[in-house]
Amino acid sequence: MSTATHDSPTAPAGVGRLSRLDRFLPLWIGLAMVAGLLLGRLVPGLDSVLDAVAVGGISLPIAIGLLIMMYPVLAKVRYDRLGTVTGDRRLLVSSLVLNWLVGPALMFALAWIFLADQPAYRTGLIIVGLARCIAMVIIWNDLAGGDREAAAVLVALNSVFQVVAFGLLGWFYLAVLPGWLGLSGTGLAVSGVDLAGNVLIFLGIPLLAGYLTRRLGERARGRDWYETRLLPRIGPAALYGLLFTIVILFALQGDAITGHPLDVARIALPLLVYFAVMWAGSYLLGRAVGLGYPRTTTLAFTAAGNNFELAIAVAIGTFGIASGQALAGVVGPLIEVPVLVGLVYVSRWARHRLFPTTAARS
Repeated sequence: MSTATHDSPTAPAGVGRLSRLDRFLPLWIGLAMVAGLLLGRLVPGLDSVLDAVAVGGISLPIAIGLLIMMYPVLAKVRYDRLGTVTGDRRLLVSSLVLNWLVGPALMFALAWIFLADQPAYRTGLIIVGLARCIAMVIIWNDLAGGDREAAAVLVALNSVFQVVAFGLLGWFYLAVLPGWLGLSGTGLAVSGVDLAGNVLIFLGIPLLAGYLTRRLGERARGRDWYETRLLPRIGPAALYGLLFTIVILFALQGDAITGHPLDVARIALPLLVYFAVMWAGSYLLGRAVGLGYPRTTTLAFTAAGNNFELAIAVAIGTFGIASGQALAGVVGPLIEVPVLVGLVYVSRWARHRLFPTTAARS
């Protein structure tokens, strides 16, 4: 997002202060969530209208919002620097371990600890833990001053693994592992073709658009014009896309959220623990292996974020829109969005204390 910082074209990501627009981002997000809930409650049949057309199993308005949100940030990536990321084995190995071993296992444990008597909610949470983030994490990383090129690589890596591993891990955590532990299990039917289509739409389209925009823009007018003139014009669209997505998402699920406040609170508790543990653990790991502030920040947000769009689509497609599994998926963004926005500020605060060298350069 061009509004995220007042960086110079050659400055590291995250240098400078948040703009006035982004400093009030928690307020805008809170208002968007409230507006969505009110729309869902006050406009009869709105959820049916919004959900009438789907792309990749996701409501078309949400799909449009996600694409608008991701495009400007991916247009900011310097694709000629991706080689420096793919050669960083510490970052890649750490990300794969955190996303595909630690994250799903932690969510499985928390779901059984907090929701042992609620099999539907428990299953929904486990599905959330399996869906690794490939969308909103790009926004959080950019606001926190993370490494944009690293974020692009890790999101692409997670996308590939999501296609290959999501169904397999769903079978393992919902059917096999509970059986080994003497617990009750369930099944999960997920189409690999649908997952591949989901990734192609929600990562492939904005990634290609962002790459072509930079390539053609720099070829026509040069990098200085591209980064000082063009990016500031298209950058605010990322924030607008984020807020639009939140409004539509909560309008779609307003009845489910406001109609079960106690259940929402029960589902929220393990989610809060999950986001805190995953983000803090990843942040400390990045510092311990010497990644530096930008890539440590990217590692933490890509590990803590979840693809709630995919989780909701899978839960609804498998168990139905009125199921407890779907409600658990809906509560995911209700908790994740404000928590990760808060962690953006925690990350920027921690930079000066845990990465003094980076802070001094800034």
